[in-house]
Amino acid sequence: MKIHFVGIGGIGVSALARYYLKNGARVSGSDLVESEITEDLKKLGAKIIINSKVKTQKLKLKIQKLIKEANLVIYSPAIPKNHPELKLAKKFKIKTLSYPQALGELTKKHFTIAVCGTHGKSTTTALIGLILTKAGFDPTVIVGIKLREFKNSNCRVGKSKYLVIEADEHFASFLNYWPKIIVLTTLEPDHLDYYKTFKNYILAFKKFVSHLPKDGVLIANKDDKNLYPKFSTIVENVVYYSLKENRQEGEKLRKILKIPGEFNVSNALASLKLAKILKIPEKIALSALSKYRGAWRRFEIKKGKVGNKKFILVHDYAHHPTEIRETLKAAREKFKGKRIFCVFQPHQYQRTFYLFEDFVKVLKEAPVDKIILSEIYEVAGREDEKIKKLVTSQKLVKAINKDSVIFVEKRKIKKFLEENLMGGEVVIFMGAGDIYSVGSRFAL
Repeated sequence: MKIHFVGIGGIGVSALARYYLKNGARVSGSDLVESEITEDLKKLGAKIIINSKVKTQKLKLKIQKLIKEANLVIYSPAIPKNHPELKLAKKFKIKTLSYPQALGELTKKHFTIAVCGTHGKSTTTALIGLILTKAGFDPTVIVGIKLREFKNSNCRVGKSKYLVIEADEHFASFLNYWPKIIVLTTLEPDHLDYYKTFKNYILAFKKFVSHLPKDGVLIANKDDKNLYPKFSTIVENVVYYSLKENRQEGEKLRKILKIPGEFNVSNALASLKLAKILKIPEKIALSALSKYRGAWRRFEIKKGKVGNKKFILVHDYAHHPTEIRETLKAAREKFKGKRIFCVFQPHQYQRTFYLFEDFVKVLKEAPVDKIILSEIYEVAGREDEKIKKLVTSQKLVKAINKDSVIFVEKRKIKKFLEENLMGGEVVIFMGAGDIYSVGSRFAL
């Protein structure tokens, strides 16, 4: 079996590429830019061509050959339908599937546990995967973050019937999946470039939950007002979890968890409920949860240095207003008494536009000493040219109107830190775009 991936550097697509590599398939792929992810896949044996370098006829012919030899082409949902490689696949009559369609086929063959929701998907998927692994279930886990526990990978390939996946709602991708258990964490407006209204967003989740079989189970967050009790009538078996009601379990988790924030206590509680349904002893589940050290770009703590000044460097993926609020609140609780700088890169023009007022409120009230906004990260294939003219980070800073919130161009962040850090501060590089690469330059 030979599979070619278009957009192989994406966090979801790359996990599927790892899955097929582990199962003996020959894998090739392409992406716009090189990254840690593409380099890791090359080491595993994938043949990868970086599109930005495809300027010679020789490279174009190489891509053509890879596609012509493939049995299947899998592409990221962000890839436009008129992409040259998809056109080639059509020309050579090669079967094509989007990443969600390909993952959807796997969900039909496994006992699938799907984690969905606006926030907490990746962490909850990781926690459930670790519990099942510790309990000897030998699951396959496909998650949108790299985990130390999975050898710095976003995919663990097991030999059992169990498949644990992160079910992304953007483009209604999760409607391709057919799980036996769904974990639903939170619901807040997001991806309004696609859904347009929060009502449509909720309807998509309801449709996904209706994919559960008659004996399927929904594990849902009772503390979320947008979720409870709206989902009670969709499926027969609903198990709710609540930090307000399950106080004893919440206290146990607070004592053992190494990851900060009440939102992570809630994610862990959801994982405990899942363990109970699968009859995994609480002792085993708690042991697995206690060993979780956090993941790539999820409040990932390192040592940093700029010039001769050392600081605590934190990478975080937060890009929705609620995630920003909760992450910065957790940072303030964890780093009491320290000066905290947050370098935030807004992710996608459309998200910034639709949630503009929420961003203003959260950033204005953030419990940190300084917030530095860089340019908005443009998501290829997902932007509206009209909206791009309506919103900027500078407009966001102006609306916040607070001396501690400023705009600094991404290329000047290093200079700003050199001039403004005294040493010993906490600097959080936050966002789902390439701000991670800026922060990584300072890591020791």
